[in-house]
Amino acid sequence: MAAEAGSVRPAYRRIVLKLSGEALAGSQGYGIDPAVLERIAVETREVVALSVQVAIVIGGGNIFRGVAASADGMDRATADYMGMLATIINALALQGALEKAGLQTRVLSAIEMRAVAEPYIRRRAIRHLEKGRVVIFAAGTGNPFFTTDTAGALRAIEIGADAIMKATKVDGIYSADPKRDSSAERLARTTYRDVLTRRLQVMDTTAISLCMENGLPIIVFDLTKSGNIKRIVLGEPVGSIVSA
Repeated sequence: MAAEAGSVRPAYRRIVLKLSGEALAGSQGYGIDPAVLERIAVETREVVALSVQVAIVIGGGNIFRGVAASADGMDRATADYMGMLATIINALALQGALEKAGLQTRVLSAIEMRAVAEPYIRRRAIRHLEKGRVVIFAAGTGNPFFTTDTAGALRAIEIGADAIMKATKVDGIYSADPKRDSSAERLARTTYRDVLTRRLQVMDTTAISLCMENGLPIIVFDLTKSGNIKRIVLGEPVGSIVSA
């Protein structure tokens, strides 16, 4: 798609949007809220209209959390595979919303499930993006013991994304949990090493390390505020940035 006439040149050419499964639940706290899907689809369409290539990595915590099940006694690998299947359910729901919004979309799964998704092949994913399609990466890395944050970082590096945008319910990274500590300070910009050293709740250490080793910027932002995705793509100072 051509960029909108008279629009500001996007700051990013290709992005990976990391969505948690919980984000799809909205205020319900569980399952999938159609209103949230619709809003994400509309905001994604606005970004695609700027000729920005968009890939999405989605979690499955709104349906099943492998770590929680493992803590309750379930075999960790089995629990993680169940969590991967939950991400595929979310990916299909999001695909439906995106296509309803008029976007061509492909779901690529790290676990083969040919009846509903294409198998993940790096070159195929890049080709879809180059054709203007939104690509949804499902089933994490396809391996247990790895989070979807790590999957997001890995896929972003593999496809040569300019940044990974992590959607949250707060407006960036804080020195402490702002809901528990009123003195928590918002950090507009910080480094990978600072995140690791201070154990800031951004992504797991494997994901942060991958981004650090490959120079992939991480942008943490509030998904609940409409228009934030487009603002970030246009280079506006939204949320927090993690870089070298």
